[in-house]
Amino acid sequence: MAQISAFKGLRFDTDTAGNIRSLCCPPYDIISEQQRLGYINENEYNIIRLELPKEGENPYATAKDILKLWEDKGVLIREEAPALYIYEEEFTAYGKRNSIKGLICRLKVEEFSKGVVLPHEFTLSKAKEDRLNLMKATNCNFSQIYGLYMDEEHTSLSTIDKASEGDADLQFTDDEGITHRMWIVTDERTIAKLVADFDSRKIYIADGHHRYETALNYRNWCREEGISKEGDAQDYQMIFLCDMGHPGLVVFPTHRLVRDLDSFNKEQVLAKCEKYFDIEKHTGTDNMEQLLCDMDKEGRKSFGFYTGQGEWYQLTLKDLSVMDDLLPELSIASRRLDVTVLHSLVLEEIFGIDKENMAQQINLTYTKFFEEAVSAVDEGKAQCSFVLNPTKVTEIRDVASEGEKMPQKSTYFYPKMITGMVMNKLD
Repeated sequence: MAQISAFKGLRFDTDTAGNIRSLCCPPYDIISEQQRLGYINENEYNIIRLELPKEGENPYATAKDILKLWEDKGVLIREEAPALYIYEEEFTAYGKRNSIKGLICRLKVEEFSKGVVLPHEFTLSKAKEDRLNLMKATNCNFSQIYGLYMDEEHTSLSTIDKASEGDADLQFTDDEGITHRMWIVTDERTIAKLVADFDSRKIYIADGHHRYETALNYRNWCREEGISKEGDAQDYQMIFLCDMGHPGLVVFPTHRLVRDLDSFNKEQVLAKCEKYFDIEKHTGTDNMEQLLCDMDKEGRKSFGFYTGQGEWYQLTLKDLSVMDDLLPELSIASRRLDVTVLHSLVLEEIFGIDKENMAQQINLTYTKFFEEAVSAVDEGKAQCSFVLNPTKVTEIRDVASEGEKMPQKSTYFYPKMITGMVMNKLD
C-alpha cells in the first residue's frame, strides 16, 4: 500500500538567513501581491521567492537560480541524516484553542487508479501547469500536500506524540496567532516503526490535489526525458500525514456566491425551490450558522439562501430520496453530500449554472468566511449567496473510498500548513 520514507530535508540555516518566522509564508494560492512583496521586504530570503516566483523574464528559471544561490551561500542546508519531521499547529477555531499534529515525510506517488492514494475533489488545470513548470525548473518541493490516514488504534499518533515530548526544534507564531512547531526525528528505530505502520494503509488527500497530480506529471515527465527511473527521488512527494481521527481536525465550510447572472429574481428562485425544499424566512443573520448546524445534527440537509440586508431563507431538503432518482450513477456517499444537493437541485437546475461554469467561476465564486458571504451581497458584489455546513471528515473518506470526487471547493481544512520549515530536494 502506501510507501513512505524519511528524507534529508532542505532547511533554512537561521543563523545565516534570519528568524524562521520571517522565512516562512502561508500557501502560495492565498497570498496577495501586496503580501508577497511584504514578505520579501521583511526578509529577502523568504520562501515566497521560491514558492511563488515573479522575478525576471522567466520567473521559474529565476527560482532555480535563487535556489542554487541560497544553497551555495549556506542559506539553505541539507539534513545530515534522513529524517521524519513531526509538525504541529496550535490554533483557535470556533472560539476554542486546539492543535493538530502529524508527520512530514516522502510518499511514493501512485496513479489514483491503483487505489493507494485517493483524491476527493476535482482540480483546475491552470494551477497544475504552474506547479509543474516550477518543479521542472527547481526539482524541489517547497511545500507539502496534506494527507489523511485511517488508524483506529492511533498507533502512529502515539509514536508521534512520544517522539515529540521535548521542545520543538523549530517554533514560531504567525500573524494569525497560529503557532507552528517542528521536531526533527532521526532515530532509526522510530523511523522504521512509522514507515512500517503505513504498509497496509491508504492515503486520502485532504488538501493539495494540485500538488499531488503535479507530482505524478513531473515523475512521468522525468522518466520520458531520461532524467529519472523508477525508484528515484522523483517518484516521491513531500506530504503531511494526519490521523483521520485526530481530535484537532477542523474543516470549515466553503460558501457559494452567485454573481453576474443575466437575470436574478429571488421570488422565482424560491418558487422553484418549493418543489424540493421546506422554506423558512428569517431577518437577521446572527443565528444562521447555528440553525443550519441544528438541522445537520438531525441528519437533514439545510442551506442559508442570503438575499441581502439581513434577509435570508432557510432551505431544508424535504426528502433525500430525490437525490437517488436524480443521480443514480453516484454512490450514496456522494449523493448525500450537502454540496451535491445544493449544486444539483439549486445551482444547476434552478440557476442554470452547469459544472463547466462552476469550474471556470463565471457565475460562482467561493469563500470560507461567513461574513464575506453576507457582505458580498449587501455590497452588490454578488446577487445572492448560499451558506453551507462544513463537510465531515468521514464524508470525505467515504466519497474517496468509492473512487469518486466531490465538487471543487467542497472542503477547507483549517489551518493551512505553513510553507518553508522544510523542503524536499528531489535528488
